[in-house]
Amino acid sequence: MSDSEQDASVLGKRVRPGENDSKGNGEDENSRPVESIQEDDDDDDDVGPMPMPADAGGAKKKRKVLPHERLYLEHLPDTDQYYKSFMHRDTVNFSVVTKTDFLITTSVDGHLKLWKKQDEGIEFVKHYRAHLNPVLAVSASADGQLFATVAEDGTAKVFDVINFGAQALLTESDSKTGTIRIYDGRGNDKPMETIETLHRFPVHIMTFSDRYDTVISADEGGFVEYWQPIEPFVLPKNVSGMWSYKSETDLYEFKKSKSTPTCITLSPDTSSFVTFSLPDRQVRVFNFLTGKMTRKYDESLEAVQEMQQAGTAAYKVEDMEFGRRLAVERELELPGPDGHTPGRWSNAIWDETGAFILYPSLLGIKVLNVVTNRVVRLLGKDEAVRFLNLSLYQGAPAKKGVTTMAMAASANPILANKAQRDPTLFCTGYKRGRFYLFTRSEPEDNKLGERDVFNERPTRDEQNVATSAPSAKTGPSPLADSATIHTTMGDMHLRLFPTQAPKAVENFVGHARSGYFEGVLFHRVIPKFMIQTGDPLGDGTGGTSIWGREFEDEFSDDLKHDRPYTVSMANAGPGTNGSQFFITTTATPWLDKKHTIFGRVISGLEVVHTIENVKTSKTDKPYEDIKIINVDID
Repeated sequence: MSDSEQDASVLGKRVRPGENDSKGNGEDENSRPVESIQEDDDDDDDVGPMPMPADAGGAKKKRKVLPHERLYLEHLPDTDQYYKSFMHRDTVNFSVVTKTDFLITTSVDGHLKLWKKQDEGIEFVKHYRAHLNPVLAVSASADGQLFATVAEDGTAKVFDVINFGAQALLTESDSKTGTIRIYDGRGNDKPMETIETLHRFPVHIMTFSDRYDTVISADEGGFVEYWQPIEPFVLPKNVSGMWSYKSETDLYEFKKSKSTPTCITLSPDTSSFVTFSLPDRQVRVFNFLTGKMTRKYDESLEAVQEMQQAGTAAYKVEDMEFGRRLAVERELELPGPDGHTPGRWSNAIWDETGAFILYPSLLGIKVLNVVTNRVVRLLGKDEAVRFLNLSLYQGAPAKKGVTTMAMAASANPILANKAQRDPTLFCTGYKRGRFYLFTRSEPEDNKLGERDVFNERPTRDEQNVATSAPSAKTGPSPLADSATIHTTMGDMHLRLFPTQAPKAVENFVGHARSGYFEGVLFHRVIPKFMIQTGDPLGDGTGGTSIWGREFEDEFSDDLKHDRPYTVSMANAGPGTNGSQFFITTTATPWLDKKHTIFGRVISGLEVVHTIENVKTSKTDKPYEDIKIINVDID
């Protein structure tokens, strides 16, 4: 991530006045306004904000209003932070909510988990080892009874959601052709029909409308087709208002823009569908019958940076945080180890009214009113997670019991609570082995560490890193392997890594024993990122090593910035380590191979968060001094 190198250096030591600062402050900031597509010549109020023509002398039209918008929004999540998260053993790539109130999540290692929505939250039901290869596509039936998965090896499986059963269907993978095969989901593994002439490129998305008995399919070449799943597999002729010629539609939009849709999501009444595409990062809304594009929202990196610079973004992100997010955005378009881009899991979804679409972006998860053409909410804007795949639950499970007249008229608060909805948005995250729940409740400040549920046991490798077991090849290290930092806010206990970072540990231990850190301030605090200290000058420009000179970096493949509470050396570039160090408060993978990791906080985590949440100035310095009293080496 060459673009994020500047971000890492900003975290490091500040340059003294008069010194040459060659590092810069990273990228600009992001997020972009919404563009509209004019539906017809007389519907000017569908177009987004733009200057009036010089000869326009008529009265201005009223802005469109969505009736009952406030009521609809009460049935959607509305928090800046996710409420809870649950684990898979590997990166979670899909989450799907069925009409039977089940949540199904899958991960790239081929595992599938079934969860049941409760009055509040979810309950684990069953775990399947569905495939031996990564899951590439999933789909739930319209009635929520069945769920299908397709793996990289061409294997497809159909699951009985209600009865927790599975039936394997073996198919031939056509990842290099446009062939489509139709199977009976409750039958055998023999295709009922084979379609070879509809697409010339591999088909990666198919969406079925039971209202119109029509399939919309898209291929990797950017072509979109409508067809009925019966011979001769052509455009339906008996649907009133359906387009007749493709030239009348905007379905060539993807081919023209050299982009590929990552999703085709039908609105609840099937009157429209929404797409997200790469690499142009456009969100498009189409009319189902006419094939015309009615809305278009630009989420390209260029647009996002322009809005950040102009200060017109929906949410103002600090420069360094914006640079970090921008670097992650660029990673989404790079092929991963499996040859696929992580951004392919991004999607856009509808709410139950069909008036709002939700989609992940650099700033967070946007909730956009397609009637008024405005972003009405931004979920998760304070989180360090880049959300990708979304699914929404808006039901009320408790209301499905029998309600008597006496119960309805009762003022019993328990019965009143049962009548309330628990709208929940389920999200996956980039390179995250967790999925996240957004509700209408913020996590409690004193329970932030409890919202990440550890429902999986750590792997042996994770246990080894956590305990910093010395390598058998190098033998035991003579250096200390633990320390306690006593601060004016409380104590933090550290596990040191002398085997992986001997010089950094020796430097830290030497300073600790000499009293170098006594009275030193935490001079820089950035929420959702890190807390920094180790500078005797207290402004980020000072500090030296025990040898009186800068020393080299020490990078280990065993240690990564993949979790909070990582202790690393601050620097002003490669090989410029001195005495300053920082403790992360979230995963910061863009710092890997840029900052030397020499420890982790193993207890006193609440002290880290207490320091993280203090009020700071514009330069990130706490208003009230937070000092290191001393450091004990165990």
